[in-house]
Amino acid sequence: MLWLGDITTVAADAIVNAANESLLGGGGVDGAIHRAAGAELLEECRTLGGCPTGEARITRGYRLPARHVIHTVGPRWHGGGQGEAALLARCYQSVFARMEEHGLRTVAFPSISTGVYGYPIEQASRIALREIHAALERRPALEKVTVVLFSPGDLQVYQRALAELPGAQEGTPG
Repeated sequence: MLWLGDITTVAADAIVNAANESLLGGGGVDGAIHRAAGAELLEECRTLGGCPTGEARITRGYRLPARHVIHTVGPRWHGGGQGEAALLARCYQSVFARMEEHGLRTVAFPSISTGVYGYPIEQASRIALREIHAALERRPALEKVTVVLFSPGDLQVYQRALAELPGAQEGTPG
C-alpha cells in the first residue's frame, strides 16, 4: 500500500528508519522518528554500535505507535556506478530479515536514500517496490507492507513505479 503521510503516526509492528551509520539521529525521517520516539530510542541506539550501509538493526518503538523501529542505512548516491542499487536492495532485504527473526508481520517504509542521500526517487522507487513484492511472495507471514511518502510528488513517482512492476497491482505492496 502506498500512503501519503507521516511515518511516525503509523501503527505497525515496525516502522523503518532511513538512518545514518551512527544510528544516533539526523535530519529528515531519521530526525522525525527520533523526536517522536523520545530520548529512550537514542539511548538504545547508542548500545548498537552503529550500522553499515545496506544492513538493518532493530530497536523498540518507545513513544511511537509502532512496537519497533528497524533502522537501515541506505547508500549515498554517487552517480550509480558504486553499487548503490545493490546496497539499496540489501536495505530492504535486511529489514525483512529482521522482521522474520522477530516474528513481525506489518511494516511501514519511508523512501530510503531519496532525501539528503540524493538517490533519484524514480530509480529508488522501482528497487523498493521490487524488493517489497519479492518479500511478499517469499514470506507468507507478512500481512501488510506500507510505503509512506512525505509529499504528493513522491507518492506519484511510487504510483508510476508500481504500475510498471510486472505482476504487481495497486494493492500488492500492502
